[in-house]
Amino acid sequence: MVIRVLGLLLAFSSHAMAEVCARDDTGAELCLLEPAQRIVTLSPGATELVFAAGAGGQVIGVVDYSDYPPEAENLPNVGSHTRIDLEALVVLKPDLVVTWVSGNPVEQVTMLDQLGMASFAIEPRTFEGVSSVLERLASLAGTESEGYAAATRFRQGIDELAEQYRGREPVRVFYQVWDQPLMTINDEHLIGKVISLCGGQNIFGEMARLVPRIGPEDVLAGDPEAILSGGGEEDGNSYTSLEHWKQFGSMAAVAAENLFIIPASPISRPTPRLLEGARTICEKLDVARAQLQKQ
Repeated sequence: MVIRVLGLLLAFSSHAMAEVCARDDTGAELCLLEPAQRIVTLSPGATELVFAAGAGGQVIGVVDYSDYPPEAENLPNVGSHTRIDLEALVVLKPDLVVTWVSGNPVEQVTMLDQLGMASFAIEPRTFEGVSSVLERLASLAGTESEGYAAATRFRQGIDELAEQYRGREPVRVFYQVWDQPLMTINDEHLIGKVISLCGGQNIFGEMARLVPRIGPEDVLAGDPEAILSGGGEEDGNSYTSLEHWKQFGSMAAVAAENLFIIPASPISRPTPRLLEGARTICEKLDVARAQLQKQ
């Protein structure tokens, strides 16, 4: 009897020690009886983050445009971030589904809960948020060593850029997200935070919406000294065009030839590659400063 009781106590102790808990970006706490081994990600950013957290080998399903790292492209697809194929998702039998707070349809995420699936909602909106979500995903996946190391590297890289660009001459910046309709970002957006990090001044930084719509007349009135937009990394094509701004020769950015297309996904996804995107923006703003000084 004593041996049996001890065995039960040891089993209970082992079970309790294996439980892992983390709080998601909505404030909800998720506890798993053991680290997740079958993970489905419902946004390209979530896919990158889980791989960066050291749990890429545990990812069994992704959504459209999960193209980084390259091996993610070969994983089973469960639809798009805006239209999840719930049947395909259920068939995969995940023990963790990583959702996107503002990107996945609320009714479909609610359905996951009703089906009894463990879901973890993420949407990092700060540099620290990126590091934090790496650590939390690593805890849920049992890959703390890799995930915490990745989080530390990201923090250090951001700190180094902040130190390097502290005190640089300000540059008025317009970041074009899309051209039709014309859209930009405010200072609360991660891209806005990158612009500030690099010594830029976002001319639409104080707007209320994260991604506001604007008119060409608003850009002309703001008279940016540099215009940036995201484009394709492989073919060099832009998802949005900056060519039409060249007709406004009196605008400071056009006069100084400070129109820059930068790789889109590193700067637009809240993942460790944001550091790569930040370095690119900082470099472009240094070019812009040099061009402005020539005038």
